[in-house]
Amino acid sequence: MTGQEPHSLEIDTSKPHPARMYDWFLGGKDNYPVDERMARQLLALDARGRDMARVNRAFMHRVTRRLAESGVRQFLDIGTGIPTEPNLHQIAQRTAPDARVVYCDNDPIVLAHAAALLRSTPEGATEYIQADARRPETILAEAGKVLDFDEPIALSMLALLHFIDDEDGAGELVDKLVEQLPSGSYLVLSHTTGDFNPEGAAQARAMYKARGMTLRPRSRAELTAFFDGLELVEPGVSLSADWHPELGEVIDVPGDEPIPGYAGVARKP
Repeated sequence: MTGQEPHSLEIDTSKPHPARMYDWFLGGKDNYPVDERMARQLLALDARGRDMARVNRAFMHRVTRRLAESGVRQFLDIGTGIPTEPNLHQIAQRTAPDARVVYCDNDPIVLAHAAALLRSTPEGATEYIQADARRPETILAEAGKVLDFDEPIALSMLALLHFIDDEDGAGELVDKLVEQLPSGSYLVLSHTTGDFNPEGAAQARAMYKARGMTLRPRSRAELTAFFDGLELVEPGVSLSADWHPELGEVIDVPGDEPIPGYAGVARKP
């Protein structure tokens, strides 16, 4: 396995971590009281936090299956999170047993559970990289040991970019990664938004800042800008729940208000 061994990385339980909070929203057990406390505070701002996580995960399932059915055989998933079955490689390899998948995350607790991400089919391959998303050179170098950068790759950053502010180089990060992808590759993004509740989004952002973390909700137009120079797949940047629901795994959520998250997929010419 690429990266450091679990015993060499300490899990910081003094402050919440997005991967562990996401795990709590999904009903997982790989989180700590500090994560649950902040997750519950976020639920007080918007009671649909769990639904947001479920809708995002269902989008991952649909888009991975769609890309594998379209012939993509390589996947690079940055901001993987704590394993929750079915994982991305399981979805891809059900369609294409020879699919090769590289995961990347920076939370030691994800590394501690990375064995679940490495159960590849015999025909395919999976690997895990322990690295910060803001180190694209490291990620690309390690991913190149498993993926062939002369063949199309699906690069996914799901529910990740809203943890990187503009001044911290979110746009530059995407550009550096996409620049190294060959023609025929895909960029897959999902992202939280404050379009439907600006006040609540501002409060959530302040809550993150008070704990030394970043939350940067973006508008539909701001998320679309990350795809500049690429060919957006229909229906373009849409609500996550509205991205090809005919592919299945539509999450039933109460009420008529949209789940505040956008998603998009684009092909590199």
